Amino acid sequence: MRWIAPLLLGLTSAAGATAPPTAPTGAAPLRLVQTIPMPGVEGRIDHLAIDVAARRLFVCALGNGTVEVVDLERGQRIQSLPGFEEPQGIVFMPKTTTVVVASGGDGRLSFLEGTPLKVTKALPLGEDADNVRYDPEHERIYVGYGGGALAVVDALKRERVGEVALEAHPESFQRDSSGRIFVNEARRARVAVVDVDKKAVTSRWGLGGASANYPMALDEARHRLFVATRQPPRLIVMDTGMGKIVASLETEADADDVFFDASRRRIYVIGGGGSVVVYDQTDPDGYAERARIRTSDGARTGLFSPDQGRLYVAVPHRASPRAEIRVFATEP
Repeated sequence: MRWIAPLLLGLTSAAGATAPPTAPTGAAPLRLVQTIPMPGVEGRIDHLAIDVAARRLFVCALGNGTVEVVDLERGQRIQSLPGFEEPQGIVFMPKTTTVVVASGGDGRLSFLEGTPLKVTKALPLGEDADNVRYDPEHERIYVGYGGGALAVVDALKRERVGEVALEAHPESFQRDSSGRIFVNEARRARVAVVDVDKKAVTSRWGLGGASANYPMALDEARHRLFVATRQPPRLIVMDTGMGKIVASLETEADADDVFFDASRRRIYVIGGGGSVVVYDQTDPDGYAERARIRTSDGARTGLFSPDQGRLYVAVPHRASPRAEIRVFATEP
């Protein structure tokens, strides 16, 4: 089962993948290759999605109340869609070339289509609609919202078809091919494990005393879950079979996105403290910090595209003189 999401692209790899190539001593794992300005965008920037075929990047400008469309080939913004109340989660559905946006302010799930993009349907879900995931095999969209729930939406009919009850607002969540969804219940400092068929939580895993667990990534081939916490700033690695913590490493403050690069066996943690922390995975239980790539204060969200070998980092107009997208190429 293949999943597509702003936080999910490139999170799984095929079983039996070979070890990553050895990098030269001191070589930087990320190289800045492009900076794309987004003039007039103010406030916090939340999650991103990508249309790889058309080379378009979609950006939730939460504080600006807009969805920004960036042409990666031309290196410029080509559209700014107003009228969203705190756009947070976003996915792109390649089959229908549809962009789906969850807005926390009005609790709506909006479907955007056409050139230029426009809203063709808005589905009310509930307060604080947040992270979004798309399951193309079953044409299902999952949306975290409210005080504790995952809404299940039919992606083709664009109708709500179910719900999974939780005990805290869901932050990042990821699904594996067996039909489990791992959900960060940040206010409870734990991970909830959901059985998709039963639409119920089957277990909950603690984080060894760490809390404020917002971003999450998955290495399904090696049965490892990566959870970044803010209190204290840690990258916690968990065995998805037992929920056991197998590693805990220092990371950047205020992390809001984490990605697993399966082909290079690396983890990228994007933190609002001002850097992307890169880790090498030597084996399922072995991890080492590789580098800290300076970005900008407040730059805590982004997107990793395994098809392009690119990491996109959203930089708000804070310490930076303008809002922009910084594009990093992954190096051996």
